[in-house]
Amino acid sequence: MESKKVETPEDKDTQGINPEADVPAHEAAEIKEEAKLVDDIASKLKEINEKYTRLYAEYDNYRRRTAKEKIELIKSGGEDVILSVLPVLDDMERAIAHHKDSKDHKPLQEGLELICQKMNKILTAKGVAPMGEKGEAFDPDLHEAITNLPAPSNDMKGKIMEVVEKGYTLNGKVIRHAKVVVGS
Repeated sequence: MESKKVETPEDKDTQGINPEADVPAHEAAEIKEEAKLVDDIASKLKEINEKYTRLYAEYDNYRRRTAKEKIELIKSGGEDVILSVLPVLDDMERAIAHHKDSKDHKPLQEGLELICQKMNKILTAKGVAPMGEKGEAFDPDLHEAITNLPAPSNDMKGKIMEVVEKGYTLNGKVIRHAKVVVGS
């Protein structure tokens, strides 16, 4: 029995021929360059993908953190105003307790006026301003017309004749429209 010799790549004639693919040497070099280029592109793609994943994770953490801060701000946002109003509530309770059995209402009225002034001062400091004065021109963006009454004079037409409920702005933004009676 004759043994067959298996050819190895070293045994083949390598003059200008790639033994693995039977491709000429210049094409083999181009294939190697393309393979190297593909490897470079793959490594860059992997690097970019890792950067994107890190960036996405950072953004997701930022979004969660800001959402949590926003919820906490909403929960405790009114705390400052409430703490400012509590002394007024204390004053009102003291006034009621002090004048519970009193028959003279003048001191009670004066006390309530002082408390009202104190409350207005606190609200003004927080950026709240009243609006809707008698005699002003009616503005549908600021006022809510409850009814129209005949104007006593021509100069009162389209103007506020009576304020039923004051309106308020908070830092220039209307938070409650004034309810008014308008002259027609």
